[in-house]
Amino acid sequence: MKEITGGITAAKGFKAASCEAGIKYKDRTDMALIYSTEPCVCAGTFTSNVVKAACVQWDKKIVESGSTMQAVVINSGIANACTGKEGFDACEAVAKAVEKSLGVEYLSVGVASTGVIGMQLPVDKMTLGVSKMSESLDDSIEAGTAASKAIMTTDTVNKEIAVTFDIDGKEITLGGMSKGSGMIHPNMCTMLAFLSTDLKIEKSLLQEAVKDVVADSFNMITVDGDTSTNDTLLCMANGLAGNDCISEKNDNYKKFKEALSYVCTFLAKKMASDGEGATKLFEAKVVNAKSKADARTLSRAIVGSNLSKAAIYGCDANFGRFLCAMGYSGAIFDQNDVELFFESANGKIEVFHMGTPLDFDEDKALQIMKADAVTVLVDMHEGNESATAWGCDLTYDYVKINADYRS
Repeated sequence: MKEITGGITAAKGFKAASCEAGIKYKDRTDMALIYSTEPCVCAGTFTSNVVKAACVQWDKKIVESGSTMQAVVINSGIANACTGKEGFDACEAVAKAVEKSLGVEYLSVGVASTGVIGMQLPVDKMTLGVSKMSESLDDSIEAGTAASKAIMTTDTVNKEIAVTFDIDGKEITLGGMSKGSGMIHPNMCTMLAFLSTDLKIEKSLLQEAVKDVVADSFNMITVDGDTSTNDTLLCMANGLAGNDCISEKNDNYKKFKEALSYVCTFLAKKMASDGEGATKLFEAKVVNAKSKADARTLSRAIVGSNLSKAAIYGCDANFGRFLCAMGYSGAIFDQNDVELFFESANGKIEVFHMGTPLDFDEDKALQIMKADAVTVLVDMHEGNESATAWGCDLTYDYVKINADYRS
């Protein structure tokens, strides 16, 4: 597998466009269009929030119906959540605008929104945006990058990646883009992610691979403990690479899944490190746990604790906060089995050993925690399972950003 320059347009047959539609923001792009020259098998995962945005309901129907998907329209600024029938009608109107402009059957058009909850979409502006973007679709790296920037809300950087790998002598490309900075919590988060590949694969296996990979990537990040109404990940595969169709869990399936894991983990970590107001990436790695479930639970509890996040921001090696979060996580363990370390590019230090606090070098710990990425490593000494979760520090700016969000 090789990481290459690019994103959503890297795979054969995929094009993208973006435009300034004036949905909520001024003087910036706020709509994106992804299009495949051929119909795609599609897979998806969606928010676990019972309150689901209209666009989530629309996309779930497409994915679960077994239908193909050939285009996705994304807007930023307004979430189209808690908008009733009018919100669902807006999804249909946007999809039908794609049908009119590109000849793609409207029930094969995904829609996704991110932004303020409870506001209706300006459908006229969006259908005009679809018309503009349909005329400017392009398969260039630049078009894909522009699309990744158009879907940003409070994000400070765009997020995109592409990789290539070989299957039976055919070069396969997998590209993706995502957005997410706040309202991010395990079990999908205010995150939108879109993946494109020219691989040929059966829909059921694509869905299974996506579901498995999401469990250890996007579902292992948290910024603020809030699970959004709009979380959506869509993966489209158009088969243009020319490989024999993957129809069983063989070595080719494993190769694809490894590439998918790499892409999703990269995007997930980019979102965690770009948390609203964040200054650093906060990683929790739990090893030698009794079960995979315990390892996931413990690592997510560590990065999800506001006290832990504040300690990371303050570069305070207050290990008690991390142990406390583990203790209320729901996982059962013996604290006398636990070792806890802080590590970063600046070094590694053990601060808690088998139930006993250590007399560690505070100055060394401070230097370790001053790095842009800090890891809390916990060895449970109770089994062979491991998991890693990602989050960010909690800063003063997080409150300011969210206090002013609608203004």
